[in-house]
Amino acid sequence: MGVAKLIITIIQVLASLFLICVVLLQSGKNAGLSGAIAGAADSFMAKNKATSLDAKLAKGTKWVAAIFVILTFVLNLL
Repeated sequence: MGVAKLIITIIQVLASLFLICVVLLQSGKNAGLSGAIAGAADSFMAKNKATSLDAKLAKGTKWVAAIFVILTFVLNLL
């Protein structure tokens, strides 16, 4: 079981580093003054939000976080 625990630990560390990078790459929720000025552009951007980079990063965050939690539970059981 020592080798399996080592492999899962390495995968968990890689997942945590990837999770940190994905979270840091996401843009903030408040746009500040530029968001107040460009209010008309929001309706156009809302249509393409599902295919934007932020949407892909948000989806990736959810998946990597789920994998991290599952790996944590598996390591706890070992």
